[in-house]
Amino acid sequence: MPLLEINQIRHISASVRLDESTVAQVDQSAAFLRASADDVVDKALTYVFSKARDFQEFLKTPQAKQAASALRVRKPLVLVTVLRSNCQPSLHPVWRPRVLRG
Repeated sequence: MPLLEINQIRHISASVRLDESTVAQVDQSAAFLRASADDVVDKALTYVFSKARDFQEFLKTPQAKQAASALRVRKPLVLVTVLRSNCQPSLHPVWRPRVLRG
């Protein structure tokens, strides 16, 4: 049995619109917990989903498996470059920059 168990998690970037007061509370919670805003939102949603009994029952239905994607998922841009050494194309993912509040 290994001493360490490593769980790899695949993160997906998405765009959501939040009320200003919610953004302020996410920022305050992140400061309080010394965590990232991404982690606060992820853990808060995970907690709410796990506690909502009606939602847990819905997840067991065929309709849950047929739910259309409503989240705006960001897909990475891919640039093709030519390496000078062998002139073969190489793919490099490039992520769009985040928009920072001023």
